[in-house]
Amino acid sequence: MTPMTTGEEKRTPAAEAGRAPRTGTRGMVGRLSWGLADQAASSLSNFVVGIYVARELGLTAFGVFSLAWVTYGVVLSVSRGLATDPLVVRFSGVPESAWRGAVARSSGTALDVGAAIGAACLVAGLMVGGRVGPAFACLGVMLPGLLLQDAWRYAFFAAGAGRKAFVNDVVWGVALVPAMVVAAHVGTVSAFVLAWGGSAAVAAAYGCLQSGIRPRPGGAREWLRRQRDLGYRYLVENVGVSGAGQLRAYGLGVIVGVGAVGVVRGAELLMGPFLAVLMGLSLVTVAESARVLRQAPHRLGRFCLLLGGGQAVAALLWGATLLLVPDQLGELVLGDVWSGASELIVPVTLSVAGAGIGTGAAAGLRALAAARRSLRCQLFASVCYVGGGLAGAFWGGTVGSAWGAAAASLCGSAAWWLHLRSALRERHHESIPEVRNP
Repeated sequence: MTPMTTGEEKRTPAAEAGRAPRTGTRGMVGRLSWGLADQAASSLSNFVVGIYVARELGLTAFGVFSLAWVTYGVVLSVSRGLATDPLVVRFSGVPESAWRGAVARSSGTALDVGAAIGAACLVAGLMVGGRVGPAFACLGVMLPGLLLQDAWRYAFFAAGAGRKAFVNDVVWGVALVPAMVVAAHVGTVSAFVLAWGGSAAVAAAYGCLQSGIRPRPGGAREWLRRQRDLGYRYLVENVGVSGAGQLRAYGLGVIVGVGAVGVVRGAELLMGPFLAVLMGLSLVTVAESARVLRQAPHRLGRFCLLLGGGQAVAALLWGATLLLVPDQLGELVLGDVWSGASELIVPVTLSVAGAGIGTGAAAGLRALAAARRSLRCQLFASVCYVGGGLAGAFWGGTVGSAWGAAAASLCGSAAWWLHLRSALRERHHESIPEVRNP
C-alpha cells in the first residue's frame, strides 16, 4: 500500500532515512518489528550484565545491583513522563520541522532530569557509604547519559524510524563489551554500574550524530510549559509504575533481606526474553495506537485487545517453557540465584501476563490523550502492587510476595480495560454530531 500524498506534504524524519513513511498493515508490522529488534538489542546487554553480576559476585552483591537498577527505573520513568511520553503522543508522524524542534527540547529535558536527580543520587550515595552507597553514587554520575540514550530511542520511534533506534542500541551493546572487560577486572558492583552507564553515554553521543539534533537543556522550561497537561500526569503515572517496584524491592529487603531482592530480580531475568518483547512493543504501541486513532478510530479497541491478549498468551507460553528447564541448566545461567528464582516462575509469569493484558488498554488511553483516566488506573494498579507484594512478603516471604504481586497485576489490568471502554464510549458519543454534519 503506497502512502497518500498531497502537494503540501513535508519530508519527515523517516523519509530522511531514504523512504517515505509507510502506512497500513505493512507499515505497522515494519515499525513493530523494529521495536522488537531494538528492545532485543537493549535487553540482551542488560541481560548479560545482570547474569554476570548474579553468577560472579554472589546473591548479596546482586541484590545491591538490583536496588540500583530499580532506582534507575524510577528516574527513567520521570524522564519519560516529562520528556518522551508527550513527544510520542503529540509528535508521531508530524512534519520534520515540528519533530526536530520537539526532539531538541524533549532530549534537553531528559538531560536536565538526569543531571538533577543524578546529583542527588551522588550525594546520597556518598553519605550512605557501605556496600550500597558507592553503587548509587556511580549511578548518579551515569544518569544523564542513560536518560539521553533512552530519549533518542523514543524520538526515533515517534518519527517512524525504528531502524535508527535499533542501531543506537547496537552501538550501546558494542561499547559495553570492553567496558565489561574492565569491570570484570575490578570485580565490584560499582564497576559494573559505571560500565553499563558509560557505554550508554557513548550511544547517547552517537544519537546526536544520527539525528543531527543537539539537545537543548535550556528549552526544558518551554517544553514542560507546553506539555504540562500531559507531562505532569504522565510523570505521576510513570513514577507510580516504577516507584511501586522500588517500594516493593526496598520493603522486601527490609522484611525478608537483601538476598530476596536478588531472587526476585533473578526470576525477572528468567522472563527476560519475553520482557524484551513486551518492552519492545511498548516503544511503538502508543505511536501505533495514535496512528490507528487518526486513520480508523473504530478499530482502536480491537487493536488494543489484540496487543494485550497477544502479549498475555506469549507470557504464559514462555513461563510454561521455563518450568521445563532442568536445574543444571538453571544453575549454569544464574548460579546460586537459581534455586530461589525457580520457585517464583509461576507467580512471576502470571504477573507479567497480567501486565501484558493491561498494556494494550494503556496504549489506547495514551493515544486518546486521556491522561486523567490513565493516571487513575496507574495509581490504583501501583497501590495494589505495593500492597499485594508487601502483604505477601509478611505472609509468605519471597514466594508470598511474588503471588501478591501477581494478584495485583491482574486487578490493575481490569481497571485499565474498564477505563478504556469508558473512554471509547465517550469519544463515540462526542463524534456522533460530526458524523451527522460533516
